[in-house]
Amino acid sequence: MKDILIAITGAVLDFDLARNMARIIAQQENGETDCLAWSDARQGRQSPGSVQCEIKGRPGWEVYGESHGGRLKISFNAGEYVFIHS
Repeated sequence: MKDILIAITGAVLDFDLARNMARIIAQQENGETDCLAWSDARQGRQSPGSVQCEIKGRPGWEVYGESHGGRLKISFNAGEYVFIHS
């Protein structure tokens, strides 16, 4: 899986803005894309939310995204928001 790390300073970054930016970046990289999994560390939420395990030190939602076709992991502000796209 390809990692893209983005740092946003000088502007307020919320979940919706990060999600929209991740979608645009993923479309540039892969064409048609779907968001398979995400994490919002600020609010303590992730999707899929039912995957509450940790596998080899990685959170379950991340493993789920990668094992279901995730090819791109886009992380904002050192993991504040993370999106895995196909």
